[in-house]
Amino acid sequence: MAEVVWHPAAYGERGDIKDVAERLAIQTVVEKLEALGEQLRFPHQSGVKGSKVRELRPRAGRSRWRPLYARVKNTFVILAVGPEAQIDKRGFGRAVAAAEERLSEIKE
Repeated sequence: MAEVVWHPAAYGERGDIKDVAERLAIQTVVEKLEALGEQLRFPHQSGVKGSKVRELRPRAGRSRWRPLYARVKNTFVILAVGPEAQIDKRGFGRAVAAAEERLSEIKE
């Protein structure tokens, strides 16, 4: 079983999502990451083009939200939660930038 932790800011972003079903879908895909770790495959996760972070894809990609994560040593860290890129490209870009910044702070 893999260890998954939430960056405090990402946990807050998750909490800002008003739709309970979407928050539950996020929790479900995080549990899949905990259970499978590196073995979790598409459509439940994928790489983010041009970034070191990866995205979890709740409801196999049918969710409007994307938790962004990276592996730090033996732990997966959820770094940010943002909108799906097709729905809100700028919002997704902001979330990726936030995730990358938080990742660099953790690694320092």
